[in-house]
Amino acid sequence: MGLPGLRGTEHIGFTVPDLDAAHRFFVEVIGCTHVYTLGPFQAEDDWMREHLAVDPRSVMRELRFYRCAFGPNFEIFQWDAADGQNRQPRNSDIGGHHLAFYVDDIDAAVEYLRERGVRVLGGPTASRNASEGQRWVYFLSPWGMQLELVSYPGGKAYERTSETVLWHPARPAE
Repeated sequence: MGLPGLRGTEHIGFTVPDLDAAHRFFVEVIGCTHVYTLGPFQAEDDWMREHLAVDPRSVMRELRFYRCAFGPNFEIFQWDAADGQNRQPRNSDIGGHHLAFYVDDIDAAVEYLRERGVRVLGGPTASRNASEGQRWVYFLSPWGMQLELVSYPGGKAYERTSETVLWHPARPAE
């Protein structure tokens, strides 16, 4: 049941409005490592629509891969979309999303972000019920992408009775 040979999430890809600005943010503020770059990519036939579900005349100007400590890799793109681009989706929009970074000390991480002029939305919130033991806070990239810090160094409440636990970047082999 499920995908044969499934091992986990290898990467997450997302489009940014300015690849160089996103690169600086992920490397200099978040602490990711740039691994490699590809592109540009464009096609004169229907390849882009067939393989990527975008307007066939769109051009992927460049893509870059990053590793951010433990967890899935990131692939970021900058496009010249032939049919235009939508604004950054909110969490409440279909296709809305966010990336969550696990940190050991959420208060130190929030202070670090604020010192660098990053917009932090409110302050850390303590979760309840199955997620009790976790604290989290949202923040925004310079282009408005929703990101989250999360920390639960003592685990979450559900772990005490569950046979399966969520993957934890601080304990990647468990």
